[in-house]
Amino acid sequence: MDEEPIVERVLPPSIPSSLFGDMMSDHLFVLWDVDHTLLETRGVGREVFAEAFEIATGQSMSAGMATALGHTEPVLLEETLHLNGLRSPDEDIFERFARAQVASYCQHAEELRERGRVLPGVERTLEALSHQPNIIQSVLTGNTRGAAEVKLAAFGLDRWFDLDIGAYGDDDVNRPSLVGFARQRYEAKFGEDFPTSDIILIGDTPRDVEAGRIAGVRVIAVASGVSSVQELQRAGADYTIASLDETDIFDILSVCLRTS
Repeated sequence: MDEEPIVERVLPPSIPSSLFGDMMSDHLFVLWDVDHTLLETRGVGREVFAEAFEIATGQSMSAGMATALGHTEPVLLEETLHLNGLRSPDEDIFERFARAQVASYCQHAEELRERGRVLPGVERTLEALSHQPNIIQSVLTGNTRGAAEVKLAAFGLDRWFDLDIGAYGDDDVNRPSLVGFARQRYEAKFGEDFPTSDIILIGDTPRDVEAGRIAGVRVIAVASGVSSVQELQRAGADYTIASLDETDIFDILSVCLRTS
């Protein structure tokens, strides 16, 4: 759907009841991607990856890091291993890498805050959604849970999310499968079945869009990473915007929930 960003206006104190009129439940589950949707590490993430790679493999990442663009962390590591000539790594390498990566993020947390940033409009949007008792926010990210927690906490974004019901790269290498993990965790925590039709995924890459489409959930795509609005539209996002900075999230949700 080709939509221009909506001019920013004062957010309403509550969601109009009509917004939820077509939903099967009385709650909305919003799942956010992390990197380039909520925040940017501005090089810190790549440096941390290189440190963890060397600890896990005993070799430097001399040939560089594979391009991320929505990969889960295990896939990104596997592609980086191949890029650096390590074709048959041992089966425990990802566990070693993940532990080292979290430790390195913790060590570089202050640098992450100084060099990285929260993307424009993110905090305003998260806060607006947090005031709605029928909206639950979590994350769906290719990061491991440990890495996601450190990144979000570094910028104070973790307070907006229930991270126990999110889905992470260490849950499954296949990004579309992560929607099912988040849904199952939601249902286990709240003791009720939750339809995919009442889940919204927000991300910045065609892989985010693909994950949502395969899993049967609606997708809001934000061109805050390297993918353009046109690329995200072609990928099949239900709603595409250039930035969260000048948008009204409730207007966007209203359109998405009426998209069959």
